[in-house]
Amino acid sequence: QVQVVESGGGLVQAGGSLRLSCAASGDTFSVYSLGWFRQAPGKEREFVAALTWGGPDSYYADSVKDRFTISGDNAKGTVYLQMNSLKPEDTAVYYCAADPTRLTGGRYMTPREYEYWGQGTQVTVSS
Repeated sequence: QVQVVESGGGLVQAGGSLRLSCAASGDTFSVYSLGWFRQAPGKEREFVAALTWGGPDSYYADSVKDRFTISGDNAKGTVYLQMNSLKPEDTAVYYCAADPTRLTGGRYMTPREYEYWGQGTQVTVSS
């Protein structure tokens, strides 16, 4: 079993930055893919970014490309989401997700492909 806990959300002005953290604990050796998703009020949960442990590849939604960066510290079992140039439309609850398989072929973009989820952290960007 794997537990994931997000932290680092908060209130920031447009143009500002935040860094979210996702700490994985438990049977972390079984975790292979990690992703960040977000959900705004009245909207579906949407993909933000993903990576695989120890792999060179990272993936981003078009809406955050060149502004957000996902990175991982395998030794600490932690994944980060550095968010720069934040916009009001980035306001949402951000969720971290983990899965024991290597999600390829775009599967990393699909919430139901992930087995483990955190409780989410609120990010609010004011204009």
